[in-house]
Amino acid sequence: MHMKWAALAAALLLGGCELIKAAEEPTDLYTITPKSTFDADMPSVFWQLAVEAPNASANLNTSRIAIAQSPTSSDYYAKTAWTDRTPLMVQTRIVDSFENSHKIIAVARESIGLRANYVLQSDLRNFEAMYFYGGMPIAHVRIVAKLVRMPDRQIVGVGTFERCVRARADKVPKVVEAFDQALGSVMKRLVAWTLAAAPPRPPNDETPYDIARYRNPANAFLDSANCPKGNDASMVPLTDE
Repeated sequence: MHMKWAALAAALLLGGCELIKAAEEPTDLYTITPKSTFDADMPSVFWQLAVEAPNASANLNTSRIAIAQSPTSSDYYAKTAWTDRTPLMVQTRIVDSFENSHKIIAVARESIGLRANYVLQSDLRNFEAMYFYGGMPIAHVRIVAKLVRMPDRQIVGVGTFERCVRARADKVPKVVEAFDQALGSVMKRLVAWTLAAAPPRPPNDETPYDIARYRNPANAFLDSANCPKGNDASMVPLTDE
């Protein structure tokens, strides 16, 4: 009997050691760079902007790097991760990109309590490497954004921004490069759209809310390029620039 318990204890101890070993295995960390180059004719604005962390589904609301083996499945690369949860990493890079534009008075994360004239709300709909089209994986980034005027919280613009970039190799560093290019292209257009979606001066009683203009679905902005159409991914480029 004592030998049986001793064997069981040894097995449990060995199992615990294996779990500790697995937890201590190194994880390669990756991040995304902000956008730093913009079109020269982008408008300058004199209002303050708060950027909320994007909403994301559970499979993207993590620091793990998501992959899709089929249109209906989600998984992750092993032993790799982003340096932060994906929505927070994207929020930080959006703020950095606005700052790099030098076209706005002030921009910050919504969490710091900036007394903002506008709030940028967004949904991170896609941020995964697609494998089901064959060939090298495709980094797919899609953000749906709303520009909200404060303090009346009226939506003054809705835009969808989507890019796909094929990785140069089926290796995580090359896939991260494709993510960097796809998100960079999305952020470049998101920044330009945001700055043009509202008047350059802060909102006041002399710039009333035009409900006929902003609540018309026909005025929703769509900027999508280089993503597969149906089953055809042959035209997805290795770079978006």
